[in-house]
Amino acid sequence: MKDMQSQVDHRRIDITKVGVKTITYPVTVLDRARRSQKTIATVNMYVNLPHHFKGTHMSRFIEILNQFHGKIDIGAFHLILEAMKERLEAQAAHLEISFPYFMHGSAQTGMLQVRRYDCTIHSFLAHGRDMRLDVRVPIGDETAADNDPAPTRGHGITATVLVSVRFARFMWLETLIDTVESSIAATRKQNGDQGVAPLLVEQVLSDLKRRFNERTELSWYKIRVETEMVGYSLFASACKE
Repeated sequence: MKDMQSQVDHRRIDITKVGVKTITYPVTVLDRARRSQKTIATVNMYVNLPHHFKGTHMSRFIEILNQFHGKIDIGAFHLILEAMKERLEAQAAHLEISFPYFMHGSAQTGMLQVRRYDCTIHSFLAHGRDMRLDVRVPIGDETAADNDPAPTRGHGITATVLVSVRFARFMWLETLIDTVESSIAATRKQNGDQGVAPLLVEQVLSDLKRRFNERTELSWYKIRVETEMVGYSLFASACKE
C-alpha cells in the first residue's frame, strides 16, 4: 500500500482538521472520593494536514491511542497530543474526550442515588496548549424565565446548567459540580423562603456567576442555564473572559 501521507500535494491547500471520531475507549478520571474512576469515553482525534502532504493514515491515530491503553487520563493528554503532532508531522493536534462521570448525591441535594454528569475535555496543542472542560449538570424541574407567563411546577419543565471552564490551577471535578449544585440549592431555599416558584433562569445565572467569580481555580468560564418546557425552551448565559 502506498504511503499517501508522504506524497507531495502540489495544490498547496491546508486542511484545518483531518482525523478520526466517535472512537469508544476506556479512560480513567480522577475521583475525589475513590482516587480514580474508570469510565467509557467517546474520543475524537484531529490534526491539521499541511499542504505538502497528500493524505494521512487513519490507523496512526488508533496506534497512538493504543500506546496509552489503560493509562488515559488528563495527565496523559499532552503526551497524546505531542505524539499526534510528531507521528503525523502536523503543526497542530486536537483531542476531544467525552465521558459520563458518576457521583453520589451531594450533601446540598440530600439525594442518595448515583447521578450522571456528561463531560467533555477539549485539548489543543500547536505552539502553545489549551484545555477546556465542559460539564452538563442537571438541576431539576423548577426553572423558568422572568417574563414567562405564570409558570407552574409540574409543567414539563427540565433544567440543565452547561458549564465550560479553563483552569488556573487544579480543581476536583466534584468541586466544580458541587459549586453548581450548592448554588442552585441556595437559590431554591431563598425562593422557597419567599414563596417563589419556580426558579428564574436569570436568577440562577446571577447566583452561579457570583459563586464562580469566587473560585480562584478558574481562569475562564462560560455558564448557560437551559430549560426545556412544553412547546418551547428558555436559556440565559454569561461568560468571563
